[in-house]
Formats: sequence, structure tokens, C-alpha cells
Amino acid sequence: MKAQETRGTVSAESRPQRDQLATFLRERGIARLAEIRRAGITAATVSRLEREGFVTRLGRGLYQLADAAPEGNHSLAEAAKRVPKGVICLVSALAFHGITDQMPRRVWIAIGPKDWKPQIDYPPLRIVRFADKFLRDGVETHDIEGVPVPIFGVAKTIADAFRHRRSVGIDVAVPALKEALRQRKTTPSEISACAIRSGVWNALRPYLEAFTADG
Repeated sequence: MKAQETRGTVSAESRPQRDQLATFLRERGIARLAEIRRAGITAATVSRLEREGFVTRLGRGLYQLADAAPEGNHSLAEAAKRVPKGVICLVSALAFHGITDQMPRRVWIAIGPKDWKPQIDYPPLRIVRFADKFLRDGVETHDIEGVPVPIFGVAKTIADAFRHRRSVGIDVAVPALKEALRQRKTTPSEISACAIRSGVWNALRPYLEAFTADG
């Protein structure tokens, strides 16, 4: 009888934690174990619910609900969680903004010159170090699966693509510039301002003038 009472007590205590975790992850989308524990949910509960298939472990210490429907930019949300100081950049940012046909296999993410370089198993990352003045400029925050994801804006990303054209490829940077103008996702003045601040105005200017000559 005593054993039955003990089992009943455990069930009564664990159920609220299950519901609490479900609510927490529906609001956050993806969360680190440290965040979950700060919300009052024990690591043992998370481990048990993972075994039961209620939550999915995306990587070391990173969880989401098992029935969560991933968005097309799911890996960006994961990267933002794993690299809190990083900013989605270059090819990944171009793809997010819909101005390139490139489909990067790794998430391009910028970190500061002295920031710790993360060693994680998933998602695969392409780490690029930006000087502090470039890392702070032109950052937008987009909600992806409930996760606030810092991503460089269109004009800043185009300027960065020209600044890192040896890594990105001029054959990627130039079409992205043309497509951004065609879709009117930015303006020539915004692009030129970012290019000047990024020190790539001389490299970008001939292409910008050619694409805007008729309009």
C-alpha cells in the first residue's frame, strides 16, 4: 500500500512538470537545458520525457517538443541558441532574405574577434570573425520558432558579401545585389551607406551603378 502511495505521489508531481515543460517549449520553440532548469523543471524530468519521446534532444543541452513542426530556417534558430553572441551572416543571411539561390550546408554565423569559438555537433557551422564595429552594425532580430535570431539586414549582408567575397564568391555577391534591388528589399542609398561603412564602396559601386542605371 505504501509503495502504491509513493508511485501516486511521483505521478502527481511529475505531471505538472510535464505540462510546464510543454508550455515553456511552445513559447520558446527551442531551449537550452539551463533555461529549462531556471524555469523550475528538473534535468531528471527532461531526461525522462526525452526517453518517452515527449521532447527531442537536438544537440548537447538543446531541446524542443517532439511534435514541433520545424520551419525552413530551423537550423538558424538552433545556431542562435548554441551561439548566443553570434549573428547569422553572409550566405545564410542571403538565403534567409531570399536573395540568393545558394543553399548553404552550414550555418554562416559571425562572432567577435575574441569570442569563444563554439565546438558543437549540430548544426554544422561556418564561423566568421567580424571586428566589433562590423558585428554591431545592421543587425535585425527575427522570430524563428519562438527563438529571437539576430541576422544582418539585407543591405548590410550585401556589403559583407563584397567584403568577404574571397570566401563567399563574387559570383554569389553580385547576383544577390541584383536580386535585392529587383525585389526592392533594400534601396541603393542603404546599400551604398553600408558599403561605405564596411570599406567596400569601391568594389561594390560599379555593380550598383550598372544595376540602377535604367531606374
